[in-house]
Amino acid sequence: MAIEFKLPDVGEGLHEAELLKWLVDEGDYVREDQPLMEVQTDKAAVEITSPVNAQVSQLMGAPGDILHVGNVVVVFGDGKAGTVPGEKEAEAAVAVAAPAGTEPRAAAGVAVLAATEAAPATVPGGRALAAPATRKLARELGVDINRVAGSGPAGRVSAEDVRLAVGGTPTAIPTPATAAPVFTPAGDVIPAAPTQAQAAARAPVVPGVAEERIPLRGIRKVIAERMVKSKHTAPHVTTVDEVDMTELSAFRESAKAMAAAKGVKLSFMPFIFKALTVALKEYPYFNAAIDDERQEIVLKRQYHMGMALDTEAGLLVPVIRDVDRKSVFAIAREMQDLIERGRAGKLQPDELRGSTFTVSNQGSIGGLFFTPVINHPEVAILGLGQTLDRPVARDGQVVIRAMAYLALSFDHRLVDGAVATRFLNRVKELLSNPTLLMMEAM
Repeated sequence: MAIEFKLPDVGEGLHEAELLKWLVDEGDYVREDQPLMEVQTDKAAVEITSPVNAQVSQLMGAPGDILHVGNVVVVFGDGKAGTVPGEKEAEAAVAVAAPAGTEPRAAAGVAVLAATEAAPATVPGGRALAAPATRKLARELGVDINRVAGSGPAGRVSAEDVRLAVGGTPTAIPTPATAAPVFTPAGDVIPAAPTQAQAAARAPVVPGVAEERIPLRGIRKVIAERMVKSKHTAPHVTTVDEVDMTELSAFRESAKAMAAAKGVKLSFMPFIFKALTVALKEYPYFNAAIDDERQEIVLKRQYHMGMALDTEAGLLVPVIRDVDRKSVFAIAREMQDLIERGRAGKLQPDELRGSTFTVSNQGSIGGLFFTPVINHPEVAILGLGQTLDRPVARDGQVVIRAMAYLALSFDHRLVDGAVATRFLNRVKELLSNPTLLMMEAM
């Protein structure tokens, strides 16, 4: 009996995904949970795994095709349909030929592995309800996903549930040496080598070729759509100021050995997140969103920091949740893990959503300051420039200090310029005085 497997919702409510590559060939025998294909959603590259032990008889689509949730993507032969579920269904359904005039169904003798909204946490065989990417993460971390308590709808297991099952903190996934990040003396992170996209941008002009056309797809397309929506929805204003990072630089240097003993590379970002959390609690309209449909201001009581990350696929914004409850070392460890897996294309969809405030750090690759675009529907975003030794006046004398520019873009519908300046002043005060920062943030 042939089995048709439909593209499932990978857990983020998407309607379509771009097929990046097949990981199996027609005629291959695959085992349950073996990766079949890699697709690009609007947030991340995700591997779709097999729901059965079977032989692949037909692959539907070619790399670059846009696949829609619910469409058949793989046809299996000689498989064991049994009670194997789809990604949102408790049991595989065997479809029958439909009478004339009714909704078409699969022909008799073809089992359809479909996706439905109502689903229990497990199936009779004890198989947990989880997205393919979450199952893959569980395998990589050595976690039996069927023993993990799911916190999602109907008991669905999320990537965060899996990480909590291994001790409550994210665990780094080994990445290829070529994808490993490099930590600069300033503590920021840059790629070990130019990405393919960066190399292509600097590629020499080919003689005789006037232009090249590349489909606008995947993350690049989503970035374009979101940037346009943000600029057209939120009236952007940017205020820029400079902060003295000298004392924080010395403090970080003194903590480096302790951090290294814990396997942590310590950059400025965890301290910046902590300073922002203090300021956000004092100025709650920066940790907010506007519900345009209901015309309401939504003040967030959780502090989830998004960090703009440059990857080969495009700009990603992985999220560190509950930064107000985590130590500097815990934030640094989680950030290091997200950066490594983000550049290797291994982030899970739920790690790329839910931020309440975003930070974009371009100082690691150069530039004094820039005007970042708000990560809508958030209200503001902080852009960090390079930290450079510069001569400044202190008490009537010129001294050398480690200075950096902070650029705060904000939604003028909700925040006025005076409030934005006070917010930025508070962030500056905390960053320039690490002792005060530690007292306020802990």
